[in-house]
Amino acid sequence: MKESVVVAMSGGVDSSAAAYLLKREGYNVIGMTLKTWPKELCDTVPKSQTCCSTRDIEDARAVAAHLGIPFYVVEASVPFKSQVMDYFVESYSKGRTPNPCVVCNRKIKTGILLEKAQALGIERLATGHYASVVWDEKRKRHAVRQAVDGNKDQSYGRRSSVGRARDS
Repeated sequence: MKESVVVAMSGGVDSSAAAYLLKREGYNVIGMTLKTWPKELCDTVPKSQTCCSTRDIEDARAVAAHLGIPFYVVEASVPFKSQVMDYFVESYSKGRTPNPCVVCNRKIKTGILLEKAQALGIERLATGHYASVVWDEKRKRHAVRQAVDGNKDQSYGRRSSVGRARDS
């Protein structure tokens, strides 16, 4: 068996496919998802109007069970509110058009999930995002960059046609 990798599972097709492909390639795959919304909001807001809901968590859990991989839910509703939602409301109230996904991906998803993976002794985190990963020699680490196909890009880079960061 190859090394272990944590897959950030959203309950959607892309992250489920990433988990499946990594498992098929022989990696020891561990699924993780973040609980970013308080349960009372998840029970009242339609699934089509939220991401990362408890319903999404159950979808991810079902995929993990089908793949036969361990699955963990990481509580992140407090930092999500303070670092993503409060930022969004403050920016919007100042007439800006913020993209909360950009902040969430950088501060919550990647940060918290990688921290949890490392606590398990795992140095690799995979997502279902369509982007390019390059080695940043100056910073001595990997970095996410715009994907080859700009129409599918989910890197939230400046030139990205899908996930363009819009806050000023």
